[in-house]
Amino acid sequence: MTFPHPQRRHLISFLTVLREKIMVAFEQLEPNHRFERQTWEYQHEGGGEMAVLRGEIFEKAAVNWSGVGGPNYPLTGQHQGPFFATGISLITHMMNPHAPTAHFNIRFIETPHKCWFGGGYDLTPMGFPYEEDTLHFHRVARDALAPFGRTLYEQFSQNAREYFYIPHRRKERGIGGLFFDDFNTGQFEQDQRVWQAVGESFLEALLPIYRRRIEQPYTPEEREQQLRYRAHYVEFNLLYDRGTRFGFQSGGNPEAILCSMPPLVKW
Repeated sequence: MTFPHPQRRHLISFLTVLREKIMVAFEQLEPNHRFERQTWEYQHEGGGEMAVLRGEIFEKAAVNWSGVGGPNYPLTGQHQGPFFATGISLITHMMNPHAPTAHFNIRFIETPHKCWFGGGYDLTPMGFPYEEDTLHFHRVARDALAPFGRTLYEQFSQNAREYFYIPHRRKERGIGGLFFDDFNTGQFEQDQRVWQAVGESFLEALLPIYRRRIEQPYTPEEREQQLRYRAHYVEFNLLYDRGTRFGFQSGGNPEAILCSMPPLVKW
C-alpha cells in the first residue's frame, strides 16, 4: 500500500468542505452568534482547528477538524508504525432541554500497511425523547446507506447500540444512530462512498429535529433534568469513548479533545 495514500488530499478536502457546510447551517439557526476558531499544531505533523459556537440556541457547539501524523500509531496492540489520521468531530449541547444532544464524527486513518474509515452519528435526548424525532433520525440514516445494500444500516445501527452503551448505567447513551470503525472491505472507492454518504446525511438527519424543538417552551425543572442527563454523556466520553482515548494517547490538543464536554452539568 502507498503511504501516504494517493487520496489523502481529496479526503481532507471533502472533510473541510463538509465542516464549513455544517458550521454555516448551525449559524443560520443562531444568527446573532458566530463560531470562534482556533488553530493548533501537532507535535509531529499537521494540526487542526477548533471552532466553538455559544449562543441562545446552542449553549455550546463544537465542530473540529484535525489532520495529524506521527512515527507510532498511538493505540497499543494494533497497526504499529507511522500513521496519519484526519477527521471531523462534532458535538452540540442545546439550551432547550427538548432539543437533543447530537454527536457526529467521520475519520480516515492510514499506516504503511493499512487504511480504514470510521465514524457515524448518534442522538441523545436529555430526558425528553420524541418518537417522531427517533423515527426521522433513523430513517435518514437508513436511506443514506440503502444504495450500498440492505444490511449495512442494520450493521452500523447495531454497532451504535453496542458502542454507545454505558455499562455502569446499564443503558444506551441515547436513541442510537450509526457507528463504524476499522471499515475496510478491500474496495476503497466503495468504502469511501459509504463514508461520504454518512457525512453528507448528517444535517438532513438533525436539522428538522432542531427546528421542531428549539422554540419549544420548557420549565426550570426540565432544565434541571437536562443537566442531570448530561452527566451520563460526560461519563461515557471520559470513560469509554475511543476518540477521546486516541486523542490523549496520540498527544493531541487537550482543548480540542475535551470540546465534547457540556458547559454545564450536574450529578
